[in-house]
Amino acid sequence: MMKRLKLGWVVGLVVLLLVAGFVARTLHARSQAQAEAAAPAKPAQAMELNASDIVFARVQPFNRTLQISGSLKAVDSAVVRAKVAAELKTLTVREGDTVTAGQTIGQLDTLEVDLRVQQADQNAASAKAQWDIAQRALNNNRALVAQGFISATGLETSISNEAAARATYEAALAAVNLARKARTDARLVSPISGLVSQRLVQPGERVAVDARLVEIVDLSRIELEAAVAPEDIGQVAVGQTARLAAEGLDGPVTAQVVRINPSTQAGTRAVLVYLRLDPRPNLRQGLFLTGAIDLSTTSALTVPLSAVRVDQAQPYVLAVVGDRVERRKVTLGQRGELPIDGRIESVVELSSGVTDGTVLLRGSAGALRDGTQVRVLGSAASASAASAPASSADRP
Repeated sequence: MMKRLKLGWVVGLVVLLLVAGFVARTLHARSQAQAEAAAPAKPAQAMELNASDIVFARVQPFNRTLQISGSLKAVDSAVVRAKVAAELKTLTVREGDTVTAGQTIGQLDTLEVDLRVQQADQNAASAKAQWDIAQRALNNNRALVAQGFISATGLETSISNEAAARATYEAALAAVNLARKARTDARLVSPISGLVSQRLVQPGERVAVDARLVEIVDLSRIELEAAVAPEDIGQVAVGQTARLAAEGLDGPVTAQVVRINPSTQAGTRAVLVYLRLDPRPNLRQGLFLTGAIDLSTTSALTVPLSAVRVDQAQPYVLAVVGDRVERRKVTLGQRGELPIDGRIESVVELSSGVTDGTVLLRGSAGALRDGTQVRVLGSAASASAASAPASSADRP
């Protein structure tokens, strides 16, 4: 009995000690939390920005442009085709060779053509002999009719025979001329001056009539074929200038709208616009170029496209107001190009959201939350302070 009583006391004492320890621990944790809450908050560290991370919204002359792209095509080009069916005997030009108008560039085999010319000559000689016989018979019959030995009906028959023989002879002469023309056509001649762009056959091949042999292009006059959407074609007019660029070209290429196709393209309903380029040695047919047509010039509030963010339903920008980032929704207008910091950049017109002189963050600054504290480093800090509003008074 005494042992059970002592065991009960021991268990009760252990439970009491555990409860006392839990209460002491809870009180200590609460006191630490109150101390941390009462301590002054540490200032948040401002995000540092470089001069290249900021840009200013400016009201300035703005060139409205239309983005285009397309392939180059020579204004003058020609395809040398086979005018007779024969074996290709020689072809003296290859891709890249320069040719002049009227230059002989190849020869088709003329063996068959020569035989046809010989055959036509012999047929013509036979027809000439038959005509001579008909003429002598007609002369004799005329003398006999005058002497009364034959009737007038016999004379009419002689006249008809002579006319038929003469017609046969003239047809034979035409066949001779056709055969000789075929012999002339066996000589391949360049119709224009330019460069050989394609050589489609090799010597020894037999080609059919109208087969393509060589393609020649004249790069002294070259145009860009650009497809323009139907909703934009109303802004394009003959005489407008454009700036084009492509990989491998030194600087932009100037072009001018010279023609607009009156019909739309089947399927896409786009309209082809033709722009003539200034000649350059490295321009080639088929080269793909991109650029913009200058439509009009007006004064507008513009920002670089790199400052506009489109990762949400509505476009927005990140403005720097004081030392904080403020997200502002914007309404986009026309696009164009303007010189910014010594280089040409794509810009867009803004009709709401910011005002002239507002400091904006480029996309290179990254995705920042609204209210993030920022600090501009270096020489950009003074420019930012001078241009940025001192308060949020410029908010639209």
